[in-house]
Amino acid sequence: MSRDRGEAGPLPDSSSLRLGVVAARYNPELVEGLLQRVRETLAGAGVPADRLEIQRVPGSMEVPFGLGRLARQARFDALLGLGVVIGGDTHHHEVIAESTARSLQDLSLRHDLPVINGILVVDSLDQAEARVGGAHDRGAEYARAALELAHFPA
Repeated sequence: MSRDRGEAGPLPDSSSLRLGVVAARYNPELVEGLLQRVRETLAGAGVPADRLEIQRVPGSMEVPFGLGRLARQARFDALLGLGVVIGGDTHHHEVIAESTARSLQDLSLRHDLPVINGILVVDSLDQAEARVGGAHDRGAEYARAALELAHFPA
């Protein structure tokens, strides 16, 4: 996988945006780390805390359902789904990765709404920690993607 994300320009003023987040409760410390970085990045771009709605679901598999409910409300400029799935003795994490990714993409296209797939799918706890609180900072990356797409020209 490429690690070159390209040039990330300055974040535009986003004080008028309304964003929704659906976060899994499974792997809570890791998901909280992602959510914290999302909050910090959005606040840094001017998104007021009262314009960020956060809902919880049991696990990553339920994230598309929660985001679907928020999308139907037609009051958000972008949505983010957050979760962490760590591989184990079976290939169940691959099923979750594929089905949630497809569901989130379908949801985005159906509602013409940015839906950011912030569900980390990794092989180990070390990989998850590196992406949540380490060098990769995926939470900030997801928030920046949501902001960029929320400002995308119609």
